[in-house]
Amino acid sequence: MSERLKTLHAAMAAVGVGKQPQSLINGALVDGSGAEIKLIDPFTEQLLLSYHDADAGLAQQACVAAQAAQLGWAKGRSAAARGQVMQDIARAVLAHAEPLAIIEAIIAGKPIRDCRIEVAKVAEMFAYYAGWADKLHGEVIPVPSGHLNYTLREPLGVVFQITPWNAPVFTGGWQIAPAIATGNGVVIKPSEITPVTTVALVKLAEAAGLPHGLVNVLCGLGPTAGQAAIEHPAVRKVVFVGSPQTGRMVAMAAAAALKPVVLELGGKSANIVFDDASLEHACLGAQAAIFSGAGQSCVAGSRLLVQKSVHSQLVDMISKGMNNIKLGDPLDAGTEIGPISNARQFAHVTGMIAQAQSAGANVMSREACPEQGFFVPPTILNGLTNAAKPAQEEIFGPVVTAIPFEDEAEAIALANDTQFGLAGAVWTADVGRAHRMADAVRAGTFWINSYKAIHVSSPFGGSLNSGFGRSSGTDALLEYTAAKSVWLDSAPIPRIAFGYVS
Repeated sequence: MSERLKTLHAAMAAVGVGKQPQSLINGALVDGSGAEIKLIDPFTEQLLLSYHDADAGLAQQACVAAQAAQLGWAKGRSAAARGQVMQDIARAVLAHAEPLAIIEAIIAGKPIRDCRIEVAKVAEMFAYYAGWADKLHGEVIPVPSGHLNYTLREPLGVVFQITPWNAPVFTGGWQIAPAIATGNGVVIKPSEITPVTTVALVKLAEAAGLPHGLVNVLCGLGPTAGQAAIEHPAVRKVVFVGSPQTGRMVAMAAAAALKPVVLELGGKSANIVFDDASLEHACLGAQAAIFSGAGQSCVAGSRLLVQKSVHSQLVDMISKGMNNIKLGDPLDAGTEIGPISNARQFAHVTGMIAQAQSAGANVMSREACPEQGFFVPPTILNGLTNAAKPAQEEIFGPVVTAIPFEDEAEAIALANDTQFGLAGAVWTADVGRAHRMADAVRAGTFWINSYKAIHVSSPFGGSLNSGFGRSSGTDALLEYTAAKSVWLDSAPIPRIAFGYVS
């Protein structure tokens, strides 16, 4: 057994999971019986772990367990008591931050320094929504009929959540925390190639006091376990984070079962730099926007729109800066960019670069890149128009298309010339222009003189091919609850004449 695998097994033991991925159903770790799934280390390209698909049978068990536990969670405990459990979960996550980060770094290929930050943010998610647990209330509405009318915010019941491989533990916490804060049960299916940290997160939550069965984790494939969970009558809503292509299929499956969805999909975000901006600041921001996480982020600044007068200068600065970024072993604390998370995505990213070169792009890549592992060097595609395929389709790698523009109007037109609507940014010293751009660019999140700042307290989501619905902030509380309107007739003699209800 390699030292790397020993390190992984030790970390898995520290958070209460076994040596191979298993689903977590009603508090118990359970082996699947479906097809074998292999997890490949993106850094060594060697087999790490293997397990069997959860399949439809385990999906049914998970939904039944969540339905039973949800009743006790929502009705058997006070909202304040639920919030206290969530605070305890936040502390448990922080107490086990290092093994969680190690597992994430090895299996997902993310630099461990990034993983440590993301695990800390997961703890913050549970703490934030713990504070909201006893503050969900409706309102009294002064209806004209003389009735006392008030509303309640009620949990949906059981929600099914599907999370991606690029940030498994982060998106796991991002989805689970608001769902249980509002009194729901959860069945969650992480990506089949990065399932372990989600199981570990829920195991830690249960050790901290979360009722067994309230959150169940399916380790398996979408067409089997995922489809069965969507179809189960206990599931009241489906939440999906991932690619637009898979999101469409999930939405269609949910629609067939008459179930609403929240879709958090991809992006082709415009990072806009005007000639009055601090180019040094914009250069660092542009590098972080696209190269951090090896570009495997839905909000990545993958289209760099630069005013013509400074286009060549800024592209040259970014190109030179790429050579100072450290690529390497995700477990090395000094590593800034790790490998692409899996072989399929590596083939997609490298294929898109090759297509761009064939289309006439000036491909500017980092001079040195590790030969071992699914590494793609930081890359700039220069000389393409916004209509080119690399500027319109999500690459999901450390690859940015640099496009010049003349003025504010053209920058806005280019930024909105996409089928996505997730994020964007502007770099400028003109405060008025900054606000005009924020107003004009179609995006669910927009940054001014910064990039990638997000927080659990602020709403996040997009439009068009970037999906719909919001998955954080107080907006998420609305996604996971339904309003009930209650009418009390206050008249001395009840008003039961015809015509009160149409």
